Amino acid sequence: MTFGREAANQASSFAPAELLFLMIRLENISRQNGHQILFIEASAALQRGEKIGLVGPNGAGKTTLFRMITGQDLPDEGQVGVDRGVTIGYFSQDVGEMSGHSAVAEVMEGAGPVSEVASELKELEVAMADPDRLDEIEQLVERYGEVQGRFEELDGYALEGRAREVLAGLSFTEEMMDGDVGNLSGGWKMRVALARILLMRPDCMLLDEPSNHLDIESLIWLESFLKGYEGAILMTSHDREFMNRIVNKIIEIDAGSLTTYSGDYEFYEQQRAQNAQQQQAQFERQQAMLAKEIKFIERFKARASHAAQVQSRVKKLEKIERVEPPKRREAVAFDFPPAPRSGDDVAMLKGVSKSYGARSIYDGFDFSIRRRERWCIMGVNGAGKSTLLKLIAGASDPDAGSVTIGGSVKMGYFAQHAMELLDGDRTVFESLEDSFPQAGQGSLRALAGCFGFSGDDVEKKCRVLSGGEKARLVMAKMLYDPPNFLVLDEPTNHLDMMTKEMLIKALAEYDGTMLFVSHDRHFLAALSNRVLELTPEGIHQYGGGYTEYVARTGQEAPGLRS
Repeated sequence: MTFGREAANQASSFAPAELLFLMIRLENISRQNGHQILFIEASAALQRGEKIGLVGPNGAGKTTLFRMITGQDLPDEGQVGVDRGVTIGYFSQDVGEMSGHSAVAEVMEGAGPVSEVASELKELEVAMADPDRLDEIEQLVERYGEVQGRFEELDGYALEGRAREVLAGLSFTEEMMDGDVGNLSGGWKMRVALARILLMRPDCMLLDEPSNHLDIESLIWLESFLKGYEGAILMTSHDREFMNRIVNKIIEIDAGSLTTYSGDYEFYEQQRAQNAQQQQAQFERQQAMLAKEIKFIERFKARASHAAQVQSRVKKLEKIERVEPPKRREAVAFDFPPAPRSGDDVAMLKGVSKSYGARSIYDGFDFSIRRRERWCIMGVNGAGKSTLLKLIAGASDPDAGSVTIGGSVKMGYFAQHAMELLDGDRTVFESLEDSFPQAGQGSLRALAGCFGFSGDDVEKKCRVLSGGEKARLVMAKMLYDPPNFLVLDEPTNHLDMMTKEMLIKALAEYDGTMLFVSHDRHFLAALSNRVLELTPEGIHQYGGGYTEYVARTGQEAPGLRS
């Protein structure tokens, strides 16, 4: 989605010196959606070339802020100013309809002015070939020369090559680039929408969760692209490693205010914790002082001899500006009960072969998993990561060879499609009851609470749950009767940063065995102690986790150099 002149009309009257660097200004904005107050006299600014991460709890107003900058929404009070002539590219999770032409054509169409010039060139070519317009041929040829010159000036003839380069970076094959975009899944359409913004190269990119639906190879390519991008960026992401490597400033939305921190996400976390600690100390000191003063007033208020002192202290208390305690965000606290001990041999694959049509995924593959090993599976799209998990979980059978699960192994399998299997007409609580009919209500409510469903949340229908809520419900079902072998296929998709942190913390203390696929490098580094790498050249096993894998191979994913 592109915004240029429309946004420029909102430009506010700042002095020329301030306009030199500022591109976007949020001045004392207030905004309320229904009964929910999102912003109260909040202010922030985005300067040329800055790369800013926008953070805050789910529902804090991040998407609303993007929509106000682009003029799709307006603040109730205050103003949003965008410098005249600044072009804005906005990538949102709502990609709209796409069909009827190729992915590469869809991307080129969103390339800003050059795509408009390309359209006029095509129209002129059609007009010049029209026998009914021969009397206009001189004017058409003259105009074609002018438009062609402008097209060359905008590097238009390189446009298709650049569009293909961006799509390739986002893991599209040539076949996918040239096929009907309407045949792609929602996740791939989102990549097309993202590619449009990247090809456009506007003055400012607003990126709402650009890391969603990307595999690790695409993430690393996008990271490199955005680091080299000369324009300004304002972005949200649930991938802390991705954000850490790109942004140099954080704007936090919290309780209606906007607070700016200089530095990356890691610095913001440290600074926020330090600020909260200082505020708590100030609050406690003031509370102690207030208690002392109130005790004095209560003790001597009835004595005439102390009347002047009492009155003086009452007036002093009235004038004191109260320090508020730091705001505490409610975090989901995953609590995994201890799992029964499995045997030492957890899973064994011997001579396994698996093909899909003419495409061979595994051919005579041997692999074994021992108790308390935590294997992460690395490999490009189509390498067979999810296939391996399905074979071990029994969701798919090998064409040849055997898959054996060891003695006393109790498996929990989190599949990518698991969230689609939830019954939309059932509530969260009913869904838990369906899975555990013998469990008591108190036990199930406690389970729901551990996974972030408290109060009325348990009465929500599954169909209205967000992706993160669905993922948490599926995990609650999987972990209620604790398995000692977890098989996880992209478990952090849809989870916000805070929930992801809590899951990592809980899994770090988990005593069982793990086999997982993830594109989140923080998750990979925190939890793996073995790496299985699937490449076209062969399958490689590494002792040590993801961090050791990167150090030993010099790459963050198969086929990519750091």
